[in-house]
Amino acid sequence: MSEMVEGYVLEGEGLVKEFRGGDGGIIRVLDEVSISVRRGEMVAIVGESGAGKSTLLHVLGALERPSAGRIRLSGQAVEGLAEDMLDALRNRTVGFVFQFHHLLREFSALENVMMPLRIAGEPIPRARERAMALLERVGLAARVHHRPGALSGGEQQRTAVARALAAGPSVLLADEPSGNLDRYNAESLHDLFAELAHDQSLGLVVVTHNQSLAARADRALSLEGGRLVVSDVPGGA
Repeated sequence: MSEMVEGYVLEGEGLVKEFRGGDGGIIRVLDEVSISVRRGEMVAIVGESGAGKSTLLHVLGALERPSAGRIRLSGQAVEGLAEDMLDALRNRTVGFVFQFHHLLREFSALENVMMPLRIAGEPIPRARERAMALLERVGLAARVHHRPGALSGGEQQRTAVARALAAGPSVLLADEPSGNLDRYNAESLHDLFAELAHDQSLGLVVVTHNQSLAARADRALSLEGGRLVVSDVPGGA
C-alpha cells in the first residue's frame, strides 16, 4: 500500500466497509474508497439515498471502524488505536454537524457550545470566552442566552456548528446539515460553511443532496456503487 501524503488534515486510503445482511451474506457499502482533504478545502459528497454517504462520513470521522483501509486525522494514523485513544484523537481533531442539531434543550445556546469545552476540562471563564466568540462568528451574538426552543431552525443549526468548532478541530464533517431548513436558512448556512472552510483553515467534508451547497465546494465527489468518482455538479471542481 502506498504511503499516505503529508500535508492533509484528513486522509482515507482503500477504505472498505462491509455489513452482514439479513440472509447472512456480506454487503459491501464502501469499496476501496480513497479521499484526501487539505486544510482550507471544502469537499462535497453527493449520491443517491442509501449509497453509503453517511457511513463514509462516520468512517472518516472515526465513529465507525472500516473493515479494511487506513485513515489519518491531522496526520495521525487511526488504525490500531485503543478506544480511549481513538476517542481522544477524534474529540481533538474532528467536529460533527448532523441534519438534526441535537442541542440540549434545557441549556442556552452559550451553554450548549461551552459543553464540549467543559467536558474537556476547560475552566468556565475560558470556555465562556471561546463559546461567545464562536457564537458571534456564526452570527448569533444577540441570541447566546436563548434556549433551542426559542431559536429558529437556522439559528439552531448555527449553534450546532459553533459547538462543533468549540474544540478547535482541523476537520469538520457535516451530514445533510441543511436538510431540515427552508431555502433562506439553507443558503445562509451554505455561506457560513464556505466561509469557515477558508477563514478557519478547516478541512470540511459535507454530505448533501443540496445542489447549491455542493456547487460551492472546491470539489464535489459522488459515491456510486461504493466508490467515489468526480461529480458533475455545476461549480464543483
